[in-house]
Amino acid sequence: MTIGSTSRAALSTCALCAAGLLVLAPAATAARTAPDPGATGGPRVAGPQPSLLDRPGTQVRPRAGAPRVPRVSALSWVVADAGTGEVLAARDAHRRLPPASTLKTLFALTVLPVLPGGVRHTVRKDELRGIGPGSSLVGVAEGRTYRVSDLWRGVFLNSGNDAVHVLAELSGGWRSTAARMQAKARSLGALDTRVLSPDGYDTPGQVSSAHDLAVFGRAGLRSAEFTRYCGTVRARFPGGHGWSYVIQNTNRLLTGSDGVEPYRGLVGVKNGYTSKAGHTLIAAARRGGRTLVVTVMNPRSGGGFAVYEEARALLDWGFGAAGRVDPVGSLDALRVRPRPGPEVRPAAVTPTEDDDYASGWPTTGAIAGAALGGAAVTALLLRPRIRRSAGS
Repeated sequence: MTIGSTSRAALSTCALCAAGLLVLAPAATAARTAPDPGATGGPRVAGPQPSLLDRPGTQVRPRAGAPRVPRVSALSWVVADAGTGEVLAARDAHRRLPPASTLKTLFALTVLPVLPGGVRHTVRKDELRGIGPGSSLVGVAEGRTYRVSDLWRGVFLNSGNDAVHVLAELSGGWRSTAARMQAKARSLGALDTRVLSPDGYDTPGQVSSAHDLAVFGRAGLRSAEFTRYCGTVRARFPGGHGWSYVIQNTNRLLTGSDGVEPYRGLVGVKNGYTSKAGHTLIAAARRGGRTLVVTVMNPRSGGGFAVYEEARALLDWGFGAAGRVDPVGSLDALRVRPRPGPEVRPAAVTPTEDDDYASGWPTTGAIAGAALGGAAVTALLLRPRIRRSAGS
């Protein structure tokens, strides 16, 4: 299989634009940062409150009439608004714990963009080496041909480590994938996460946190492809010779299987389990135009399905607490922000679809306008001289 790379067009530099930029950019910046004279003497807006996410125990800032945070047994959990990134409540949000298969969300964030779903691939024997004993499998077989989209359904629905191994090999190899996942986590501000096994298999030293898993879940929901996969209840998986079999999502809060009542408005995202990590879950639900993401790590009581019931209780609380609590932190607080540049993105991209675009637009627009204006002025000043030179 050959994976093509997209070449980048070379950018030329215009001396006139640079001159105009140097002349006018300070003025544009000053105009953006200067205080509004009309605001003098007006009411001051309170600054953001300090984050409580580094503090141990349950953290919440309730207002009058806010519902009480439910008591759950998980070692760590987070309730956050997927739209704004505000954390409504949390317990030991940065506690580092084994993530189990919820780490596959970071794998998908890293690999989905580079592997088109329609590509067909025949699995080789070496691509299935190194799968840990006791791993969850979807049934990928050597010598059988699959579409990449089939393999992704195997990852999201059956949590198939065999599918992860094949996709990782297609995207550069096991170690390379782990390294890129680590870099992706850092860029998203997920600083508690250490990636050693891209499938989430128990590996000494591999950890994440409720904060980081919420970051991964929220980032995934910005991708239509990710959201479609994580919200799929059932699909057919190729079995060879034209035969296929049904696979079902193991997220019981989505499917309602094994006696767990499905959660109204649930979007997805991913559950996990290992003997070391216990049960882990990232769950997102949407109601009334608002989407919440909840992470639950290792409930200490209530049996194997407690992770779903504790997530249910936290989601219910989060929807009921809308407008009645102040945030205790943000999922964006540690995120690496790209440096602003002169490139203007297409107008079709709206702030609600890309927060970075929304936050970077005023600076970018001012600089771009300064560059164009400066180039025009400089060109006008130089025009007579250019004409005289041409006529000599």
